[in-house]
Amino acid sequence: MTDMSNGFFTEEQTLIRETARRVASEIVGPTAAQRDSESAWPRDELKALAELGFLGMLIPEQYGGTGAGVLDFCLAQHEISKVDAGLATIVHVHNFTALCIAEHGTDEQKQRYLPAMAAGKSIGAFLLTEPHAGSDTAALRTSARRDGDHFVLNGTKQFISNGSEAGVGVVFAITDKAAGKRGASTFLIDPSAPGYHVTRVESKLGQHTAHTAQIALEDYRVPAANLLGAQGDGYRTVMGGLCDGRIGIAFIAAGVAQAALDAAVKYAREREAYGAPLIALQGVAFDLADMAAQVDVAWQYCLHAARLRDAGVDCIKEASIAKLFASEIAEKVCSDALQIHGGYGYLTDFPVERYLRDVRITKIYEGTSHIQKLIISRHLG
Repeated sequence: MTDMSNGFFTEEQTLIRETARRVASEIVGPTAAQRDSESAWPRDELKALAELGFLGMLIPEQYGGTGAGVLDFCLAQHEISKVDAGLATIVHVHNFTALCIAEHGTDEQKQRYLPAMAAGKSIGAFLLTEPHAGSDTAALRTSARRDGDHFVLNGTKQFISNGSEAGVGVVFAITDKAAGKRGASTFLIDPSAPGYHVTRVESKLGQHTAHTAQIALEDYRVPAANLLGAQGDGYRTVMGGLCDGRIGIAFIAAGVAQAALDAAVKYAREREAYGAPLIALQGVAFDLADMAAQVDVAWQYCLHAARLRDAGVDCIKEASIAKLFASEIAEKVCSDALQIHGGYGYLTDFPVERYLRDVRITKIYEGTSHIQKLIISRHLG
């Protein structure tokens, strides 16, 4: 049976949305503003999400997950991001780290890491970006030198979501500098082991509850058995994950944009000016109409990209279009929502200032808007 409203969702997908909406409203939303103010890690909220299966959605059932598709996961993320984009980012990074292990790991690696991740006992982190190289993965320098049955890792990773709280990490390192793209590999690492150092947790504009860390790997010894995929396959592993991640970020951006639109409509109906609700003013009404059109188009294209991914269709271009468009309109919609609130929008008493701060990063992480345009241009024709 399908739900013919809201984008032709199956009964299971409708249930996922409703459950995510309920936990977002009852558990995540009420603490979001305070956690943002205190930069508090959402330990209790993550536990609640884990109990409902949201931390194991992209993990196969035999390893304790729900074996959901990318669209199913993104539908849940869309609801969570409406109340807390920072928490959605934590869940995003965790689940796509788990998916990387599920797709490229050995059975022993999956048995060792995935059940704990599905239960929320171990949070995942993906260690890719470095201080001198953001979107340019070819410029990464973290090295992995073979030493008997171990590799010794050295380097610094920057802007690592969940890096200070992680129980498992996937790290990208150079195993053969002379081999170009065939000289990069990925490893599964334990952040509690010697040589893994959280050198700082960043102070950020938004998404304060989602801790972002700088990580130093200093003579970090990892067993050769912890290679994720074959040695030299690091670029293939990472690039496949980035496509999925861009779709996920697009849904987060679209969710925040929807929340900002909802808040603006509510305020415009309740606030009076010149003897009538704000929404009766043509200028405000037209702004809201533009916002609604942008949000709906972004939502529909996000659905399109996720459905292509679940169908096994090559969707590199579509993933980049979804992220580019959703993140760009989300910032504008959030800014317009704040403007409609007037001076009150600038206060922390209303959520729109947090929406604007939180959504700005969606134009940067998982590849900047310029990078998305470059990818799209290379896949034309």
